[in-house]
Amino acid sequence: MTSKIIIIGAGVVGACTALSLIREGYEVILVDRDAPGSGASSGNAGAIVNGSCTPTAMPGILLDVFKMISKPLSPLSIRPAYFHKILPWLIRFTLQSRQSAVNNNAKHLHSLSKQAVQAWRKLTNHSALSSLLRDTGWLKVYESEKTFAGTTKSRELLDNLGTKYDILNALEIHDLEPNLAPIFIKGFYQSDSLSIISPERLVSGIVELFVSEGGTYQQFDVQNIETTTDKVTLKGPTGNLIANKIVIAAGAWSRTLAKQLGDIIPLDTERGYHLMMPESSKGLLNRPVVNAEQSFVLSPMETGLRMTSQIEFAGLEAKPNYSRIRSLLPNVKRMLPTVDTQEQSVWMGFRPSIPDSLPILDFSKRSKSVLYAFGHQHLGMTLGAISGLIIADLISERTPIIDTSPYQANRFNLL
Repeated sequence: MTSKIIIIGAGVVGACTALSLIREGYEVILVDRDAPGSGASSGNAGAIVNGSCTPTAMPGILLDVFKMISKPLSPLSIRPAYFHKILPWLIRFTLQSRQSAVNNNAKHLHSLSKQAVQAWRKLTNHSALSSLLRDTGWLKVYESEKTFAGTTKSRELLDNLGTKYDILNALEIHDLEPNLAPIFIKGFYQSDSLSIISPERLVSGIVELFVSEGGTYQQFDVQNIETTTDKVTLKGPTGNLIANKIVIAAGAWSRTLAKQLGDIIPLDTERGYHLMMPESSKGLLNRPVVNAEQSFVLSPMETGLRMTSQIEFAGLEAKPNYSRIRSLLPNVKRMLPTVDTQEQSVWMGFRPSIPDSLPILDFSKRSKSVLYAFGHQHLGMTLGAISGLIIADLISERTPIIDTSPYQANRFNLL
């Protein structure tokens, strides 16, 4: 058995991996330069969407992208100074919108996500963390038949792969969410999905549970990685750490670390935003609700009502632009008339996105002492637990619950 494993990254994927490995009997150290769960894992909509299988790149996506970036208040934006950097990624992304690629990517995404709720139950059962998960389902609402008709292809994917959902009429939407304005004519509801009342507390709680079961958390900024046949050395400003194996689960920062090892991963950063409204508004909704017309989510959290929105390509260095998410507040009021839209806080985080919407769950092709667990784009919370269990299987040299070849690190080099 490996004597020491270091996990780089204390977001949801890294935390779930660390907890899974400590339960296997390994000596495990979880490191991050910041506090656990303080990155993208802390600011999301708090949804665990069982059976999610629609890749971001769908047929016609290129035309949709050009339409969206031409609108001043679009949910998608690309900073002009970053366009030349994101262009190679966008080309790969567009190629993934071919129907054959979409079908493959949906199948492999479904293989992971259909295990999501079961994996989270396994990880959190018999602990206080289970109280943070709610059986609420996941609801999308539509004002127009045209917008709903635009989901035909994604619903066909769900049907073909066996994901359960219900199509709701206006009355059924009202029964689920009586405080919504009566403007929505269609709803899409996945009843077997979960929601999280505090993603921040869930991730930090996993780390606390990991430490209570014998693991070690250490604040450490990994700047360089060196490998030999039997050990890996992590170098940072405060010294070195040595392990027999490491897992890179550093989200949007993983590409740079993988590149040091000779693995070129087409990962780029989608910057996502959220805005928190007062605690008095959280009781207006029973679950996360997606406004399909304006592409934002309203999600009740223990500290208030959270609106999440925006896909912005601007890299890891540019300052946040909160004007777009603030501009959505009139639409929030129209959707939920009694809501208090007073801003409590705003936030921006980095989603690690790969053109085919599939994560990397694999050994480095240059070193069997290094594993990768990153690239979960919009599904980090959904896929965090199952990813941790799969990495534990790979390290323990067991056959994982699903075939992991679709998530290999060098798959784009094979095209």
